[in-house]
Amino acid sequence: MLHRTIHLFRKELRLHDNPVLLAALESSEALYPVYILDRAFLTSSMHIGALRWNFLLQSLEDLHKNLGQLGSCLLVIQGEYELVLRDHIRKWNITQVTLDAEMEPFYKEMEANIQRLGAELGFEVLSLVSHSLYNTQRILDVNGGSPPLTYKRFLHILSLLGDPEVPVRNLTAEDFQRCRAPDPGLAECYRVPLPVDLKISPESLSPWRGGETEGLQRLEQHLTDQGWVTSFTKPRTIPNSLLPSTTGLSPYFSMGCLSVRTFFYRLSNIYAQAKHHSLPPVSLQGQLLWREFFYTVASATPNFTQMAGNPICLQICWYKDAERLHKWKTAQTGFPWIDAIMTQLRQEGWIHHLARHAVACFLTRGDLWISWEEGMKVFEELLLDADYSINAGNWMWLSASAFFHQYTRIFCPVRFGKRTDPQGDYIRKYLPILKNFPSKYIYEPWTASEEEQKQAGCIIGQDYPFPMVNHKEASEHNLQLMKQVREEQHKTVQLTRDDADDPMEIKVKRDHSEENISKGKVARTAE
Repeated sequence: MLHRTIHLFRKELRLHDNPVLLAALESSEALYPVYILDRAFLTSSMHIGALRWNFLLQSLEDLHKNLGQLGSCLLVIQGEYELVLRDHIRKWNITQVTLDAEMEPFYKEMEANIQRLGAELGFEVLSLVSHSLYNTQRILDVNGGSPPLTYKRFLHILSLLGDPEVPVRNLTAEDFQRCRAPDPGLAECYRVPLPVDLKISPESLSPWRGGETEGLQRLEQHLTDQGWVTSFTKPRTIPNSLLPSTTGLSPYFSMGCLSVRTFFYRLSNIYAQAKHHSLPPVSLQGQLLWREFFYTVASATPNFTQMAGNPICLQICWYKDAERLHKWKTAQTGFPWIDAIMTQLRQEGWIHHLARHAVACFLTRGDLWISWEEGMKVFEELLLDADYSINAGNWMWLSASAFFHQYTRIFCPVRFGKRTDPQGDYIRKYLPILKNFPSKYIYEPWTASEEEQKQAGCIIGQDYPFPMVNHKEASEHNLQLMKQVREEQHKTVQLTRDDADDPMEIKVKRDHSEENISKGKVARTAE
């Protein structure tokens, strides 16, 4: 018997490599492609900001357009998802609901509720994994029921599993012609809302436009340069280049506009034809496996996105300082390199991974000793590619709360950016108040004389703040705190310690010789 099916889009906002949508088409006489815009759910579970809202709406509009080219449409229904489903299952005589399987607790709970609703109302539920390379449950099973907590162990488990499943075939107009499409009037009734409809600011400087079409175009542009693909080594990319030196595909993977399996196998084909290519963990495929690693650990670790009750995370008495947190978030730290990064994040919704390292280290173990959870929440709001597993995993990593153990490596907020952009072009773009400073002062404008500050049109302490901490004193103090924590919680440290040094990190020497912060002009380090 063929079904009358609601296909429920959640994160897989694409038509290529969408196995559950393909299965829905093959088993249905009528198919209703639906996205439930449950604002309360999205706001409470993912805390998305205006840039991500715009990216989501663009992605939905693109999906609607692509479905239209195949003879169907996307129905965006606003409301609480269970009430919406109850109403439309009865209204459309639905016998099956299909949806992408996700591993975040809030999506798992949603699927469990839909399963219960199916038992109550008499419809079948089908969900399949396609947002990750592997079904994380398979990895857990091979590892004895628990997640592999080091990347080395994780790669060993993958070697036992073999390659991921290959992407499913592309959908065609014939697939949709076999099913009755929604009435054209429904498409108008349930159109994709505009930002103004949701009282969201439509203005966005982000260079990323949402949607499968844009994501696939970016993918093709990168894969055209096979030399770049084969020689890509993540630590060699430049954190303060004015254009992304990495792929910039992460927002499309995060929203499901691009299939990671498609990218993985396209890379495999290129690697197979190359004499030499970089290897995991620094290669492009290695980056996909890091994503998979965090997905796997998050799927089976209680309280993964918080410190309390998280068994793999060091329990640290971080400072609670709302004023300092606000200065960091709003680009008012007084360190131009840090403030330029936070400005780009707020304006565009994306920053280079090494720039993320710098601001995360500054907030946590480097300078301010503020909890990684606070930084994670800011990234969750502002990053287009914010992801439950990767965001929390990276923040634990960068605060040395888990996974990363070379904790004596502290990013200097002056020297780190200066190495790759000595002229300060990146700072001049994102902090135009400092654009007239000579290059020798651009990273440390407080060292310029009063006359030189007047000539630059920016008086430090008036037009731009003094550094909020003495980096040398703060980092040395925090280093001792971290050393003590790790000695006291040795057993927790060992859970995620790998045998080898972390190959992903650039070795940043704790060399403060170029820091000339006047002690009388900075806020005192918290004790």
